[in-house]
Amino acid sequence: MKNNLKVQRAIKDLTQEDLAKLLGVSRQTINSIEKNRYVPSTVLALKLSKVFEISVNAIFELENGD
Repeated sequence: MKNNLKVQRAIKDLTQEDLAKLLGVSRQTINSIEKNRYVPSTVLALKLSKVFEISVNAIFELENGD
C-alpha cells in the first residue's frame, strides 16, 4: 500500500513527532508508516484522515497485489 503521509505532513507543517503526539502514537510508528514498513489500523487511518481533513483514500492507495 502506498501513502502520501509525508506530503500531507509537509502541507500542515508537522514533524513526525508533532503528528505522533496528535495521534497518541510514537514517532517511530509515523516513520514506519511513511516508509511502508507498517500498515496502520483502521482506527489510526481514520485518525490520520481527521487530522488532515481528507479521506483515508486520499492518504493511502492500494497497489497491485495488495
